[in-house]
Amino acid sequence: MDTPFAVVIPLLFSPLVWSGYLEYDQNVLVPRDWTRVGRLRPTEELELTFALKQQNIDVLEETLKVVSDPDSPQYGKYLQLEEVASLVHPSDPSQKVVRSWLQNHGVTNCLTVHTQDFLQCTLTAEVAEVLLPGSRFQRYVRDGRSIVRSSAPYSVPDDIAQHLDFVGGLHRFPPRGHKPGLASSKSKGIQRSDDAVHFGVTPAVLRTRYNLTAADVGSARNNSQAVAQFLEQYYSPADLAEFMRFYGGSFQHLSKVDRVVGTQGTEKPGVEASLDVEYIMSTGANIPTWLFTNPGRHESQEPFLQWAVLLSNMSDLPWVHTISYGDDEDSLSTAYMRRINTEFMKAGVRGLSLLFASGDSGAGCWHVSKEQNSFRPSFPASSPYVTTVGGTSFKNPFTVTYEVTDYISGGGFSNVFKMPDYQASAVAGYLNSVAATLPPKSYFNVSGRAYPDIAALSDNYWVVVSRVPVPWVSGTSASTPVVGGMFSLINDKRLMKGLPVLGFLNPRLYKLKGQALFDVTEGCHLACLDELVQGQGFCAAPSWDPVTGWGTPNYPALLAALIAS
Repeated sequence: MDTPFAVVIPLLFSPLVWSGYLEYDQNVLVPRDWTRVGRLRPTEELELTFALKQQNIDVLEETLKVVSDPDSPQYGKYLQLEEVASLVHPSDPSQKVVRSWLQNHGVTNCLTVHTQDFLQCTLTAEVAEVLLPGSRFQRYVRDGRSIVRSSAPYSVPDDIAQHLDFVGGLHRFPPRGHKPGLASSKSKGIQRSDDAVHFGVTPAVLRTRYNLTAADVGSARNNSQAVAQFLEQYYSPADLAEFMRFYGGSFQHLSKVDRVVGTQGTEKPGVEASLDVEYIMSTGANIPTWLFTNPGRHESQEPFLQWAVLLSNMSDLPWVHTISYGDDEDSLSTAYMRRINTEFMKAGVRGLSLLFASGDSGAGCWHVSKEQNSFRPSFPASSPYVTTVGGTSFKNPFTVTYEVTDYISGGGFSNVFKMPDYQASAVAGYLNSVAATLPPKSYFNVSGRAYPDIAALSDNYWVVVSRVPVPWVSGTSASTPVVGGMFSLINDKRLMKGLPVLGFLNPRLYKLKGQALFDVTEGCHLACLDELVQGQGFCAAPSWDPVTGWGTPNYPALLAALIAS
């Protein structure tokens, strides 16, 4: 999770008494590395984001199902931005009620977005505490950085609550670093083999393993792909050019990012950003690539909503987006996650493919109480509306062999979102086949959205950072852009044939039932280190499993399966 010591405290009161509380599970604890300085003066200003309720979410979800199901006559008939906005934008009464409520309290300095579903307002602490009963705004500092948050839960009047999903800017602290897709560098001893030896994963190794040839590069004019960066992670154009000079000699490629959306910082380039850009551009070779960095209009502790709302307000976008960041489900409010899911559905009905890293903590471990542990799902990896990518390693780390589970590969079952229909049969098959060796049912929600959906190598990558090749970079941050690049190549071929892009991948991916993928059947990932599970979560098995999903891509076979119609 991003804030390791912040624990959600559910507001366990009757719905009638607490009906004005939009977020029943508001997180009011403060991470230990933040220090409270004191209460804000009444005249000090702060920014709050008001998320207005959207309409027709059930229609949006049904539309996503039919445009993503290859057996549907509506498959690939995606909506335009204007059509999506018209379908779900807040009702006129909701807009009128919320704006009148704010104006009656003297709040007039507000910005909105194209889809009219968010208002970002500047107001004084005194007004904010009257507007949101229960709130108490304090200033906190860490490492010289100052931030304002409420030390108590907030509420809104009952007649306003029905028009809002949540108010952002009161809780959740900016994380010190990201976790679920974290790219890390580690050293290992070199293992000798009689086979051809390599000393880490490079574009050439990936192309060998996944059967891409020099001819597998993009050429469609209307194709593009993207990565999103958060938490002050930046890439270096010089590093990208150097990486392609080192490792791109055997295939046609681009050496520059086509567009940066947001502010590209001048700080030292990050391993995460470098990894994402270098590998989506070497796997999805010769395809124009965008980089989203610190986008949106929302507070820094909500990077996914910032980015997703930005997508929902841009008319022309890349078709494939990969994201290597995440939080633990229990560190976020349910209202906030559900709102992000709506943004994901809006992306899917427009034909966008969203791929998220599954995380680097295996099944995770949540110390619910002194006597009870449970596994800890990650979000957005656990969202039913994204494609989640797990991680693998070579059986022999330094030869191109078959793949086994990377023990860090995030996976499991959501505690918040129910299992979607598209995966119910696959997950039931797994649970039945390994019933005798499953962890105790108290550790996971057997009816929750299960993830990951697919996987790729996540261990021992070479990355160029600060003009220097860096070895042993690992994490599902690596596997995610690799898979994303391959789906970009498939989109490229579909566009050249006049077919629609793949859009939301999961319904079609699950109907393949593992066809065109290398099944991963060995290895387990890590979890709670206690007497019951002893550090082991779930294990790989034939067909789908909650460690590596359906397995890793066999590119030519996957292309053949997905180019048919």
